[in-house]
Amino acid sequence: MGEPVKRTYDNSRRQAQVRATRAEVVAAAHELFVARGYTATTVEAVAEAAGVPQATVYRHFGGKRGILTAVLDVAFGGDDEPVEYQYRPEVRAAISDPDPAGMLDAFARMHPGVVARSAAIQQALAEAAAGDPEAAELLALARHQRHTGQSRIARRLVELGALADGLTETEAADIVYALFSPELYQIFAVERGWLPERFGAWLSRSLRDALLPRRLEMDITQGRTGTPADRGAPPAGPGGPVSRTAPGSVARARQTPGPATPGHRPGTGG
Repeated sequence: MGEPVKRTYDNSRRQAQVRATRAEVVAAAHELFVARGYTATTVEAVAEAAGVPQATVYRHFGGKRGILTAVLDVAFGGDDEPVEYQYRPEVRAAISDPDPAGMLDAFARMHPGVVARSAAIQQALAEAAAGDPEAAELLALARHQRHTGQSRIARRLVELGALADGLTETEAADIVYALFSPELYQIFAVERGWLPERFGAWLSRSLRDALLPRRLEMDITQGRTGTPADRGAPPAGPGGPVSRTAPGSVARARQTPGPATPGHRPGTGG
């Protein structure tokens, strides 16, 4: 007699069902959090809106905090793929661009889509934080992680020797954090009605003006790109490239950008 045939178990259908259930819960929770507020929304209400047993919601998410985490992850990433924002292909491609201006342009193009998906839920969380300790804790965590992720842009400029004269990495990270804030997007896109393309173009110019050395901006205007080292620029010192102008004279005039956006997980977006 031959060896008994071993049966293999295909759980792909089960995985698809779990993923579909999680997506239904996340979508329902996002709508309720924005409409009712984080504090007023219960797990029971989310389960009812999603058409899913309450026990199933707890099994998949652990509670309301876990639901919000999943909502933020999907809002920042645009889907439910289990990949942190900073490791997504478009983000990795942008951060690895050897051209400083090209890197800033890439993130400026991505940002309107990220913040459009996440601004409403971030605003709902901020409103709830005023009277809900758990919401306040989650908001502080989300903001800390967003700053940490977006600081990679400033660090990359330092690595490329392309940070504005007199501007520190910490200051550059704060500028990126402010320009990518959901509050700024709300002003331009929601209150003033700017289209994503217009906002992205303005954001790109603002990032360049605030972060790049003046000589690099001139090269961009004249069609020359690449890193400062590629063009024979002076070597970078502790605070960035050594300036040929008066120390910090240009940078101080440009450190304050114009009007000042997961990630919930460390990344460089939203």
